[in-house]
Amino acid sequence: MKNKLIYHILFWLGIYLLWVFVFRNYSFSLTKTVSVKFCYLAFITADYYVTIYFIVPRFLKKKKYAFFILLSAGVIAFSALLRALVSMQMSLHVFITIPPPAFGPLYLDSLVNIFIWVELFIMGKMIADRIYNQQQLALLEKERVKHELDFLKAQINPHALFNSLNSIYGHIDKSNQTARNILLKFSGLLRYQLYDCSEDKISLEKELEYIRNYISFQQIRKEEDLIVDTEIEIDQYGHHIAPLLLVVLIENAFKFVSNFTDKDNKIDIKIIIEEALFTFKISNTTDHRQALSSILHPGGIGIVNLQRRLELLYPDKHEIEFKQALDHYEATLKLQLV
Repeated sequence: MKNKLIYHILFWLGIYLLWVFVFRNYSFSLTKTVSVKFCYLAFITADYYVTIYFIVPRFLKKKKYAFFILLSAGVIAFSALLRALVSMQMSLHVFITIPPPAFGPLYLDSLVNIFIWVELFIMGKMIADRIYNQQQLALLEKERVKHELDFLKAQINPHALFNSLNSIYGHIDKSNQTARNILLKFSGLLRYQLYDCSEDKISLEKELEYIRNYISFQQIRKEEDLIVDTEIEIDQYGHHIAPLLLVVLIENAFKFVSNFTDKDNKIDIKIIIEEALFTFKISNTTDHRQALSSILHPGGIGIVNLQRRLELLYPDKHEIEFKQALDHYEATLKLQLV
């Protein structure tokens, strides 16, 4: 807004200087020329802003052409009347012109000049806006085409990726069952993310199945002494939820879970749905105090994206809370599914 105001001031200052030095009437003194041009500038500027910001949006853009013409003409005629009166007073009391100018020719001259300049500025503004809007439409169309191409590329790349995974799976020795199982689970997780999550909402049953597979996949990667307890209480099925919300919190739990050798390393997950209120609570033991501090005051892209998605998908229908204890970290997410 500050820059816009500066641009407007510079524009009108440039117009004023143009009138004074280029369209100057050399039969007038410089002082009189400056005063006359400033008087014109004041009324023309006022008419321009009234027309552009009040009359055009309310009448021209709503195709009320008769009202637009009448109001525009009325504003210019009134400004010309005021300008003629001001000019007469200045001629009598400032410049002491004898004989004083006749009101009729002075009013007609004011009317013609104000009309011409106001219309020129308005047409220039409307042409500039039209060019700008066309540029914006062209830019939007370019972005749309780019997004469409990116989408088509995204449809091709997963097929190549799954073909590569199948090739890798075929080259893993059959005796290495653990590696083959890891690859199969990873392939299933990837397939869910690429294909099943294309909708805004997905059935809760599918999302829970993905969560179970994700937990199983993470457990394979972790040490054998990690205990993961999962408890699910659902009063009724048939609910839908935005996909891939919970996995961010689960991923953080596995990332920051403790590595104690003298006591249990544990992750507790509890999911409760009661009367369409979805509650997800996850806690983990930890000895990574510094890392947990960054989660509690989230700066990581995962938590930031999760909070932004919740704001967009569940406005005023979600709560998320993080708690940190000495060797314990907990995150709770509540969603109103209906």
